[in-house]
Amino acid sequence: MCVGEQPGDQEDLQGEPFVGPAGALLDKALAEAGIAGDQVYVTNAVKHFSWEPRGKRRIHKKPRMSEMKACHPWLEAELRSVKPSVVVCLGATAAQSMLGSQFKLMQQRGTVTSSALAERVVATIHPSSILRTPDSKARRAADELLVADLKVAAELLGGRS
Repeated sequence: MCVGEQPGDQEDLQGEPFVGPAGALLDKALAEAGIAGDQVYVTNAVKHFSWEPRGKRRIHKKPRMSEMKACHPWLEAELRSVKPSVVVCLGATAAQSMLGSQFKLMQQRGTVTSSALAERVVATIHPSSILRTPDSKARRAADELLVADLKVAAELLGGRS
């Protein structure tokens, strides 16, 4: 199970998680890590799109803690229903929703941890952060981080993806 932060513009418009550019990048990274994308349940920790207008575009705003808490019962229900063997948190909001507000993504990413919600959790960067990286060298490095962290999850799956 992959848990993202919140719907983006395309996800909000289409009513599905990870259908925009970040979703395409996630699909590519999952494949590179050896995880079959069609075997992954994807969702978001926050269920609505917080945004601000910027010209004709809708740019996402970081969800508030109150929004994370309000949406938490839905995430808990999804976890109970899906019963994932591994949860991958994509981005700080998802990680803090699963692992607590003290979780520091860039310090703790790529390590296996657990929470009251799931026995095996791996946090990593959100694919959209790669898309926002302005320079190609840094973008490649961020993409490599994402794939490396997804490989940690793949190892936990033990070839069951």
